[in-house]
Amino acid sequence: MASGFFAILDDIAALMDDVSVAAKIATRKTAGILGDDLAVNAEKATGFLASREIPVLWAITKGSFVNKIIIVPIALLLNAFFPIAIKIILILGGFFLAYEGVEKIIEYFFHRKKADHEVITAVKQDGIEAEKAKVKSAVMTDFILSIEIVIIALGSVLEKSLPIQILTVSVVALLATVGVYGIVAIIVRMDDAGHKLIKRSSDKGFVALIGHLLVKSLPVIIRILGVVGTIALILVSGGIFVHNIEFLHHLLPSIPLIIKEFGIGVLAGLIVFAVVKLCKVILSSLKSL
Repeated sequence: MASGFFAILDDIAALMDDVSVAAKIATRKTAGILGDDLAVNAEKATGFLASREIPVLWAITKGSFVNKIIIVPIALLLNAFFPIAIKIILILGGFFLAYEGVEKIIEYFFHRKKADHEVITAVKQDGIEAEKAKVKSAVMTDFILSIEIVIIALGSVLEKSLPIQILTVSVVALLATVGVYGIVAIIVRMDDAGHKLIKRSSDKGFVALIGHLLVKSLPVIIRILGVVGTIALILVSGGIFVHNIEFLHHLLPSIPLIIKEFGIGVLAGLIVFAVVKLCKVILSSLKSL
């Protein structure tokens, strides 16, 4: 009886060892997407009042956990019974990411900036709704990026047994959420930490210098993450198209891959943006009839 118990423990230890090795490989392969995920979600989790940053981030984190709970079993089932569906879902997600990235660029260059009094009025009237909309957008973007992370992780353990596949993909999905949003939480609270250091040091000495550095660095980091996040959306979408559509994979082989992915992502985003605008015009015309 005792020997049987220890044999089970030995099997569990061996399984965990295999999962640990597989998870390391899968995490390494998903590192690029995790970096993009961090950049995109750090940008989306900012721009709120200090008192709302953590509640908003927690809402996005919970949505990310729900995304993983939905995606992991579905990905495993589709991979077993209907693998072509994974490619279709990835491509549709690619169009969504491309649209988000291109929309940000178009808004930056062409969107009319509101006057100060208009911005204040909009914040007062639509603060809660704007917050909900931003959380919803962040969770949706996380959903698409999570699909990519889960699929890449699953692809790294396809030759392994089903238990190792399940555990490896689950571990990577969990690490993706905890790691990404843990770092985002640190970033968005930098200024508060800086203010506390300044206050405790009475704005004197090296500690106060660190505090001022943290406060001044946050807006710079947020701007950088905004740019990087937008580029990441387009690159991830372009990568999805290039790696899952045979024609695009072999198109223009002499061009560096990163440039090809970015160009295809921008083109896809412009197409979706034009379609969305056209649909809005048609709907508006129908409503006015």
